[in-house]
Amino acid sequence: MAVKPANSPQTKARYSADSGVRARSRVRALVWLVAGALALMASVNSEARDALKEREGLANEVPKELTDLDIQQNLGAKVDIDAPFVDQDGKTVRLRDYMASGKPVLLSLAYYNCPSLCNFHLNGLNDAFKALQKPLGEEFQVVIISFDPKEKHELAAAKRESYLKEYGRADGAKGWHFLTGEASSIEPLAKAIGFKYRWDEEQKQYAHAAAAYAISPDGTISRYFFGITFEPKALRLSMIEASKGQVGTLVDRLTLACFHWDPKEGRFTIAASRVMRAGGVMIILVLAAFLLPFWLRARREQQDT
Repeated sequence: MAVKPANSPQTKARYSADSGVRARSRVRALVWLVAGALALMASVNSEARDALKEREGLANEVPKELTDLDIQQNLGAKVDIDAPFVDQDGKTVRLRDYMASGKPVLLSLAYYNCPSLCNFHLNGLNDAFKALQKPLGEEFQVVIISFDPKEKHELAAAKRESYLKEYGRADGAKGWHFLTGEASSIEPLAKAIGFKYRWDEEQKQYAHAAAAYAISPDGTISRYFFGITFEPKALRLSMIEASKGQVGTLVDRLTLACFHWDPKEGRFTIAASRVMRAGGVMIILVLAAFLLPFWLRARREQQDT
């Protein structure tokens, strides 16, 4: 029986046909792989959305005994940045003055004679500030406003001095401001940010909750920070987010694109949907680069035959 040479036309044709079949088989297998990967990511994305909705619902639950003092989140609402207040030096100022450079403001309402919660809240903020690499004022301004109209700028100055001493960074003094004001300025601001308080005659002090607020340079409320302890990284990323790209590095903005604010945890967590979309695009690109040589080879072999 005669054996055909390896370079005969018949052998080349058979080899070309076999190569085409193998290439098409690889293509079909990889297509099914891509389809499976995309289906899996869609399922994970749906589960992530459902879990996030459930957690956000739990985060919005407020104990019945605190319903008249809870802080209502008015995200996206605007505060009056032209309302007059008095700073620690007795000078009339407005929130707009601290936003002139395009930097956001971290706002907090507290009263300086508070015997408990306000101090814990401000101490927690100070702890977070001390952990930040950059001094206050470089990326955002901090403004504390007393919601007690009876308190005056002398008390604000003393409070500021004590906290700056604890902060321990002279280069950050220009970024931390303690204000007082009249009820005509305080009450509309408190209403805008959803802050509620009342005087407790029996205890001789105000009853209230505690939160800080990220305010964009145009006066938009972009984030709420509840309680007395704060994660420095989350605080900084939120202020960069509030600046609308005016402060922070490119890496900071890319980080924000892949993270989502978790209102229950009070911190940024990986945004599953964004990661899934990015992963899906990456898989498609990698597989396309892998398949292209097979497709080109099969096409050349078909043309040669």
